[in-house]
Amino acid sequence: MARTTLGNTVQIVGQDVFVDSSTQQHDLGAYAETPDGRGFRYCKVGGTSLVAGRLYQSPAEDTTNMQNLTAAVNSVGDTSVTTTTTVTLTVNQLAGGTLVVVSATLGSGRMYKIKSNTAATGAVVTFVLEDPIRVATTGTVKIDVHPNAYDGVIITPAATATSACVGVAVGVVTNAQYGWLQTHGAAPVLSSTAMAIGDSVIPINATAAGAATRATDGVKAPIGYALTGTATTDVGHVFLTID
Repeated sequence: MARTTLGNTVQIVGQDVFVDSSTQQHDLGAYAETPDGRGFRYCKVGGTSLVAGRLYQSPAEDTTNMQNLTAAVNSVGDTSVTTTTTVTLTVNQLAGGTLVVVSATLGSGRMYKIKSNTAATGAVVTFVLEDPIRVATTGTVKIDVHPNAYDGVIITPAATATSACVGVAVGVVTNAQYGWLQTHGAAPVLSSTAMAIGDSVIPINATAAGAATRATDGVKAPIGYALTGTATTDVGHVFLTID
């Protein structure tokens, strides 16, 4: 990690914070910090290019092909899980993501990293795991799968949330390319409603990519605290606590 100051070009590990790349240079979700304590996560952009000061979330959940799937039972040491539910997925669409055993007579509550998956079009699919099954599954086995939270990040929508906020853009990263999202420390954040100093800040889906005070919608998880007062539609200082 390069040593930097606020007055110089900020660089962390192999890729500048403010530069995008068509070549992946780090693991998705890799964490790095600048010497002043600001934290960043490495991501791949999906949908549209990143815009500075806007909130971004994980890919929207695919409830049809990734949620509550029935799977065959597994023994300790197995390195793959095969569904009995038919789905539609492209090859390795979930590579780098995670698989959770959401229910089973035995073996529920375990998470495994997905190494690869077969292609399926209205068919069963096999997920190859990075590590072997630790606890055998029995009974009716249900699983959820999800891509890496930083694989194909999209702008938080101006509607019902479709996933969790994972960071704030600090510069432009071209769609389908790789770059950094800020997750910790002082950051520029678009304000969808007026914010006062010290307010707990949350995503607000009344406006795409924007944030608001917790008082506006208190059920969402906070992403940080307002360092400055900020008028509606302005970009203010928020101390991020996403990660």
